[in-house]
Amino acid sequence: MSEQLKFIVEQLNKEPFKKNFNLITFDSLEPMQLLQILNDLLAEIDPKHSVDIREEMPDQTAKRMLNLLGILKYKPPGNAADMSAFRKGLVTGSKPVIHPILHWLLQRINELKKRAYLARFLVKLEVPSEFLQDDVLADTFQQYEELVEGFKTLHKECEQLKSSGFSTTEIRRDINAMEEEKDQLLKRVERLKKRVETVPNHQRMLELARQLRVEKEREESLAQQKQEQKNQLFHAEQRLQRAQQQLKDLQNAASDAKPESLMKRLEEEIKFNSYMVTDKLPKELESKKKGVQYLQKVVMEPAMGQPELNELEDKIREVNAQINQLIEKRMMRNDPMDDKLSLFRQQASIISRKKEAKAEELQDAKEELSSLERDIAQKTNQARDFDGVEVLRGDEFKRYVSKLRSKSTVFKKKRQEIAELRAEYGVLQRTEELLKQRHEAMQQQLQTIEAKRGISGYSNTQEELERVSALKSELDEMKGRTLDDMSDMVKKLNAMIEEKKSALAPVIKELRPLRQKCQDVTDHEDEEYQFNDVKEKGLSENVFYYFQEVRGLREECAQEESRYHYINCMKKIIEIQMQRAADEMKVYVSADPQERRKSISYKVMEQYTRNIVEQENLGKKLREKQKAVRESHGPNMKQVKMWRDLEQLMECKKQCFLKQQNQNSVGQVIQEGGEDRLIL
Repeated sequence: MSEQLKFIVEQLNKEPFKKNFNLITFDSLEPMQLLQILNDLLAEIDPKHSVDIREEMPDQTAKRMLNLLGILKYKPPGNAADMSAFRKGLVTGSKPVIHPILHWLLQRINELKKRAYLARFLVKLEVPSEFLQDDVLADTFQQYEELVEGFKTLHKECEQLKSSGFSTTEIRRDINAMEEEKDQLLKRVERLKKRVETVPNHQRMLELARQLRVEKEREESLAQQKQEQKNQLFHAEQRLQRAQQQLKDLQNAASDAKPESLMKRLEEEIKFNSYMVTDKLPKELESKKKGVQYLQKVVMEPAMGQPELNELEDKIREVNAQINQLIEKRMMRNDPMDDKLSLFRQQASIISRKKEAKAEELQDAKEELSSLERDIAQKTNQARDFDGVEVLRGDEFKRYVSKLRSKSTVFKKKRQEIAELRAEYGVLQRTEELLKQRHEAMQQQLQTIEAKRGISGYSNTQEELERVSALKSELDEMKGRTLDDMSDMVKKLNAMIEEKKSALAPVIKELRPLRQKCQDVTDHEDEEYQFNDVKEKGLSENVFYYFQEVRGLREECAQEESRYHYINCMKKIIEIQMQRAADEMKVYVSADPQERRKSISYKVMEQYTRNIVEQENLGKKLREKQKAVRESHGPNMKQVKMWRDLEQLMECKKQCFLKQQNQNSVGQVIQEGGEDRLIL
């Protein structure tokens, strides 16, 4: 708990709260101050909650905070039975309730801000079903749901873009690096231009090289488009195969189905539905109505006391005794015809119970099947939204698994080859290190020999001259080859450009109408987006207005209901108190002394009388004791003084005795010393 308080105080002292608390001041806060701090923290997460709780009703504050905590998915400690205590502690500002909430919120405040922002758009409005009967409201609500789904997709795209982007420092670093590379490239281009200016027809060659580069870029873009179209074609073929497979399955099911089996299945469904409508559901409805009537009757009756309960228990015992007597009479009569009928009745009741149980099992199985189908559809839609590919089933999934297995075997082989290559690389690296060490040893020996002979540095100079000469010859050869390569390259480029033009001409013709079509589709999408944006704004304003109105009416209704229940309870309490007072007054003013003694006032008066008598007796005893103490005070003080004097006298005698004993011991020692000297 102390670590929790430390964390809360540290976070509240930081931005943006700046509370300047310590453990003592925070622990000594009043409940209203704790609630205000919790409200400020919730306002930081969701600005709509920036209110002063002193200007708000406690039930409204608790409702508002509980609603936001539910949206933020806060789980109170304990089980469901502690929820009432949690709500009560939240209303009263209890520390055991508020402190865990503050600790939980401060640990993940950024995440909760994002969740509260999304809740404003993703928490759907609760519109009663009777309002959705209107076509206008139904269309508006459907458009609202479509807008919510659109917001989900846009938010996912936005998060992906944020997560895939670089930070500003990385971008600046990349920009600086790219600028440096740009300067280096410009310098290299200038050097190359100066070299190429001496070559004849260099402008024509540069133009041809530029055209080649443009055509290569177009070739890459066309190849990418071709690959995308191949992927789309592959996915379309897969969907077609699945649709064909589903069609075959449906055709096989239809071919196997006969009219007799279909009629039999329909008859079974009709029997089941008719049984549910005529037998099961009316019985359940009747039992529910009886239960409701019984509960209403119990509620309407006044509160019963212990005597009335005892009377009802006596009546119940009498009725049970009458029922037992009737059963004994029936058993004594022992009519064989009745026994036969009772057997059939028992069998009929058993069959009816079995029938009801099977109907309930069938109903549960249907509900479970429908829920599983909904889950499957939802999971399929989620998978399709996640990667854009439908879920594989049946033979397609088996083929996919076999393909994965073949890929895994290939991966294992490649991994083994990589391991072998790594081992060989390690051996070669070790060999290279050994050869380098031998070379360094040979160089040292050569340097020592050169130093002895007086020609140190000769080998290095010789190697440098050989390297420079080799570089010069290579550069001369490179210059000669460069001109030949450039002329050959220009010829090849011209030929390649002509080939690419002839090859790309039909593709370009096909792309022109497609580009125009793409432009038209893009313009149409932009117009639809603008129209939907305007419509969304209007619908959001209408929905917000209706939501505010419905919320105000609900709050007013809840306040009136709570006020009604409070007044009704107070009325019942006052009536009970008045009835008790009347009964007490009636018993107290009764002429019968035995009846009067039963009253609470008489009992209280008797108790007070006994207490007064006891206190008077106690005071009398204390006064007598005080008198005896006063009378014996003088002699007692004299006796105390005499004892003290006697004690001083005895102490004096003790000191004299001890002093005399010490003197005797010293004289004896002196005497023994003199005797010793005489002996010597």
